[in-house]
Amino acid sequence: MSDIFDGIGTAAEGGLFARALEPDSGARSPHPHQPATCLNCDTELTGAYCHACGQKGHVHRTIGAFMHDLLHGALHFEGKLWRTLPMLAFRPGGLTRRYIEGQRARFVSPMALFLFSVFLMFAVFQILGFTAPTNLGDAPATEQGVETTNEFIAEQIADAQGRIASGDLTPQERVEAEENIRVLEQMLSEGAEAQGSVLRDFADGFVDGARGDETDAEAATGAASESDAQAEPVVRADLSEAAREGTGIAFIDKAVTKWRENPGLMVYKLQANAYKFSWLLIPISIPFVWLLFFWKRRFCAYDHAIFITYSLSFMTLLFILASVAGLVGVPSSLATLAVLLIPPVHLYKQLRGAYELRRFSAFWRLLVLSAFIWIIVALFVQLLLLLGLF
Repeated sequence: MSDIFDGIGTAAEGGLFARALEPDSGARSPHPHQPATCLNCDTELTGAYCHACGQKGHVHRTIGAFMHDLLHGALHFEGKLWRTLPMLAFRPGGLTRRYIEGQRARFVSPMALFLFSVFLMFAVFQILGFTAPTNLGDAPATEQGVETTNEFIAEQIADAQGRIASGDLTPQERVEAEENIRVLEQMLSEGAEAQGSVLRDFADGFVDGARGDETDAEAATGAASESDAQAEPVVRADLSEAAREGTGIAFIDKAVTKWRENPGLMVYKLQANAYKFSWLLIPISIPFVWLLFFWKRRFCAYDHAIFITYSLSFMTLLFILASVAGLVGVPSSLATLAVLLIPPVHLYKQLRGAYELRRFSAFWRLLVLSAFIWIIVALFVQLLLLLGLF
């Protein structure tokens, strides 16, 4: 229940941020009870707003009016929202071009729509429970897995000790078995810190090394596999030891330490920073879109910023719809198919309309932009990791 209220609060917060960038617009009749002069600057009023400072002629002083302003400011974009959303969905290129060319009062600004859609997306994810796990490493299943791995390693130590005691090993094989025992005992003494699937790989390598002479002695490929299996634990042990001692690079060591000490906290910080700093996707993307048109002086960085922001707003709203679709009985395969097919079609239509391109020009730019998107996402994730250290 608390997640639902948190999600509603997040959506309202996004609306307030967006509203701060997207005030009321359009003609409004004067309020019948407004004063003759502006209460802010004492200028004579000729309409619903002061033409000198922009303040409303009629101001409220009741708690009911305050609550109305709160809901109105958080969740209402006047009629512009209903003109913007259909064009964003079906004519994204026309919307982008018209806004760039000066039709600002008619549509919701791209930044206001982007802020609201981002906050709404994470509010919906919070309500639906689509949140990253924060209890990594604390589950009972993990403890059970550690115990099972410890037992497995102990069995391999006992097996190696038995082979040494039998006296059937050559001097070289005895040295190798003793080295395996030493590394296994070291890993066992480290406890939960060194447990997981990697330990099972270590143990498998030791078993292959100990029994290789019995199963693969007659094949040359078997001898090579035995050599690799015996050498593998030593290399891995060296890497584990290097991770414990540090790389010598303060920045990397700090990051590794934080992730090892509290991975749940780091995942939570990444999740929180993902929407707090989602606006960074815009400046990161501008240079890549500019590369698609750098020889066309007609288009400037501002045009690319509007294109990117409207596109991100649409993709965010699409993810919201796909997430909610499962709750109303839409098959997950259909929602996944929509998420995979709609974005490239939308980008193609937006490229054609916003930059007035022919089909082939829009198509090849779509292919290049699709590759750029992976680079942009990788850079954004790197920034999130960097921000998570502070």
